[in-house]
Amino acid sequence: MTDTDVDSTAPPSPLIRLAQVIARRAHFRGDNTALDNGERAALARLDPDAPRPHQIGALARALVLAGISPDDWQPETWQRWALIAHGMALAGHDGSVHLGTQLARAHVSESRVTRLLTARGDAFRQQIPRVLRLMASRSVAPNWKELGKLILTTDRDEERAEAQRLSVARHYYSAVTH
Repeated sequence: MTDTDVDSTAPPSPLIRLAQVIARRAHFRGDNTALDNGERAALARLDPDAPRPHQIGALARALVLAGISPDDWQPETWQRWALIAHGMALAGHDGSVHLGTQLARAHVSESRVTRLLTARGDAFRQQIPRVLRLMASRSVAPNWKELGKLILTTDRDEERAEAQRLSVARHYYSAVTH
């Protein structure tokens, strides 16, 4: 996991802290500051639409370790963070390159990128794991600072989500044309 786009003097964003928690390996048996292999596996298998109790437990522990307070969240907020944690466990994190460039490096087709960037609601949530599995199969980790912002803002703050979509598209098309 790399995150060179983060200012070293600023505290990491909640998305970056969660990526760090999910990537961190336990240093010793019983290390309470890291997820165990079972919790990481539960997150990788997590279905954000219908999580099982042990997956909810792994998600809650990861969020708490990352300093993210889910106390007053609505179910829809849990679902968004579940999708993010699932994706991080599945594909890793690389903050050194823009998401659009990573999609191009992973040879994600233009039609799939278009479907991802134009989808809303359930269709959007269904596109994310498909794209992540494709990226992971090609050993390209996504930039969760960008993808996480897109997940958190889509259907909630469309102005910010659209700005994020345009940024992803700009970097994708710049990378595929060069």
